[in-house]
Amino acid sequence: MLLVPMAVNHLHSIFLLALFALPLLFSTPTEPREVETDAPIARFQQYLRINTAHPNPDYAGAVSFLKDQAQAISLQTRILEFVPKKPVLVLTWLGSDPSLPSVLFNSHMDSVPAEPSKWIHPPFSAFKDSNGKIFARGAQDDKCIAVQYIEAIRNLKEKNFVPLRTIHVSYVPDEEIGGFDGAAKFVGSEEFKELNVGFVLDEGQASVTDEFRVFYADRSPWGLMIKAKGAPGHGSRMYDNSAMENLMKSMEAISKFRESQFDKVKAGIAAISEVISINPVYMKAGIPSPTGFVMNVQPSDAEAGFDVRLPPTADPDLVKKRIAEEWAPAIRNMTYQITQTGPIRDYEGRPLMTRTDDSNLWWSAFNQAVAAAGGKLAKPEILSSTTDARFIRQLGIPALGFSPMINTPILLHDHNEFLEDKVFLRGIKVYESIISSLSSFVEESQRNMI
Repeated sequence: MLLVPMAVNHLHSIFLLALFALPLLFSTPTEPREVETDAPIARFQQYLRINTAHPNPDYAGAVSFLKDQAQAISLQTRILEFVPKKPVLVLTWLGSDPSLPSVLFNSHMDSVPAEPSKWIHPPFSAFKDSNGKIFARGAQDDKCIAVQYIEAIRNLKEKNFVPLRTIHVSYVPDEEIGGFDGAAKFVGSEEFKELNVGFVLDEGQASVTDEFRVFYADRSPWGLMIKAKGAPGHGSRMYDNSAMENLMKSMEAISKFRESQFDKVKAGIAAISEVISINPVYMKAGIPSPTGFVMNVQPSDAEAGFDVRLPPTADPDLVKKRIAEEWAPAIRNMTYQITQTGPIRDYEGRPLMTRTDDSNLWWSAFNQAVAAAGGKLAKPEILSSTTDARFIRQLGIPALGFSPMINTPILLHDHNEFLEDKVFLRGIKVYESIISSLSSFVEESQRNMI
């Protein structure tokens, strides 16, 4: 007889448990707001885990991922291949007036190599720590903007925004090794001309302050190799114009010039990117021996290499004249070779610079868009290194370098490169404002025709 009430009580307990469990079964494990922020972060991490580091970048994997993301939000996709196995992916969001010059957002897919033993987390794990730092090669340079472009467009589409101008997004290979098989060939192609590009945003750099950095020019890189020749002989003898003596004289002259440029930086007269930098990168001389070098023989050849960076304000002809007359004069049995990795002037012979004043209406629209997103731009700069934007500027198309990362250490090419999740997410909002503003921008002459 006692079994019946016990069974009833047991069934009642089961009923109550089921009643309380129903909300759990039909609810999401996180709040909607968390889901909204987690999804872009997860996609960012997914892209970071694709190893596109040289010498064997996985371009196929990167293109596949980016193409899938673009097609998921109904963007047109096109894959171009000017060099085998080096694809260029172009995404397109058609504007309501495709006759207007379009806006292009560019990003490179490749990254520099990483040394895993010197990282606190594997460089292609995209590990996110408790502080929201996402560690990965390319987190800052520049896979962040690659994903932010798409996420910003995704959000604008959800808001039913319709661009006036057509928007293109390009993903190019080989920027880290010069861009000659990537952006250079893309920009010089008929396919690029068909895009009718009026303005370009490319990569920038992180800012350690609360102001966004923006770059209107790059420095042009030169590789300078100087060779000296002289009579060989016993190490005890004194010669005039020996190979090593002549090379040392060149090094002294170069060091004095370098010091004069660096003094301007130290005095606050100019930024590093505004002066000509020259740094020795290798020296080669001497007769090798099993234990090192033969110490009692003066070599007949000596060679040194230098990394030279010219700001667009420098006169390349004057630099070449200085090299020929002071750093490697023929009268001292010296020769030199300059390797220019990219253009120095545009098609009209002008310095490769984009104006950052009211005479450039694209600049005004960009500046206002950043402000509308609650951001502030620092003083426009010349980038001390080099990007694919130089190939754009060579055509006379205005191009700015910009990556929305504030209060962030500059870690591109460094060990333990990371980007905080909150910085990444804010960057998406900034690009929403920029894309909507630039794609809606109409010059006064065009406005009168609408």
